[in-house]
Amino acid sequence: MIDWKNQAILITGGTGSFGKKFTEIMLRDYHPQKLIIFSRDELKQHEMRLAGFDHPSLRYFIGDVRDVDRLRRAVNGVDIVIHAAALKQVPACEYNPIEAVMTNVIGARNVIDAALDKGVKKVVALSTDKAVNPINLYGATKLVAEKLFVQANAYSGEGPTRFGCVRYGNVVGSRGSVIPLFLRQRENGKITITDRRMTRFWITLEQGVRLVIRAVEQMQGGEVFVPKIPSMRITDLAEAVAPGCEIETIGIRPGEKLHEVLISRDESRQVLKLKDMFIIQPTHPWWKLTNWNHGKHLEDGFEFASDKNDRWLTTEELREMIGEG
Repeated sequence: MIDWKNQAILITGGTGSFGKKFTEIMLRDYHPQKLIIFSRDELKQHEMRLAGFDHPSLRYFIGDVRDVDRLRRAVNGVDIVIHAAALKQVPACEYNPIEAVMTNVIGARNVIDAALDKGVKKVVALSTDKAVNPINLYGATKLVAEKLFVQANAYSGEGPTRFGCVRYGNVVGSRGSVIPLFLRQRENGKITITDRRMTRFWITLEQGVRLVIRAVEQMQGGEVFVPKIPSMRITDLAEAVAPGCEIETIGIRPGEKLHEVLISRDESRQVLKLKDMFIIQPTHPWWKLTNWNHGKHLEDGFEFASDKNDRWLTTEELREMIGEG
């Protein structure tokens, strides 16, 4: 178990939805020696301070994951890195593909290089269901990033640095989530959805943060952690958030899927099932199964897809998740 009180932690993209929740939980429950918010927007850092994130252990560090020299300076003396910085809006990544690659792929490489060069102990990167069988550029860049972080353990070799990933679905209430859009649209009595058949995985910010903390504590390097989370149909989501509103179907956006997948059939051969999550093992000779001997192998042909889930969110559960229960 990690003694968090003696850890120096850096989180990239620290002013985002995940970063704020991670910071809140860390300061409240774990009391790290130092927590560095690394992001490129000085205004968001200033607003975060004004919102109450002004603690003696907090540091605000302006920088971009595209700048490896700045990252090296930032991670000097750091024990743990949480990599949450990304361009994640699917349409924006489709329209600006080079920018998405620069941040999501080259930025991932830079985090890896800086962590290796400075002897960081553990690095956990955030991934997404869109990285599985990707059809959009955002998903493709996150798939590449996952591969980079898993294989970075081979670059580390006998060194101290270990890398892992967490992969989950849509985050309730995060920036860019459809739920804040529905909450705004319901004031006018009409909401828009892209396709009535659509399903999605859902997780809360707190659940995502707890998964990352657990990954840091239990990882040996090379795992992709996938939580067992529920699905919901977009029509049920719309009714839960905006009951009685007119629903207008506007068509699927570029790069959008009807259903998402968290574990593909081909990946399932490398997956271990635990009580509340899955562990995707790397297919590399350096992998040693020390932490996960209690895991069970999946049945042949298993797929964890949002339309084939055995757990579905109810209206009441979703309203409770968004604070309207």
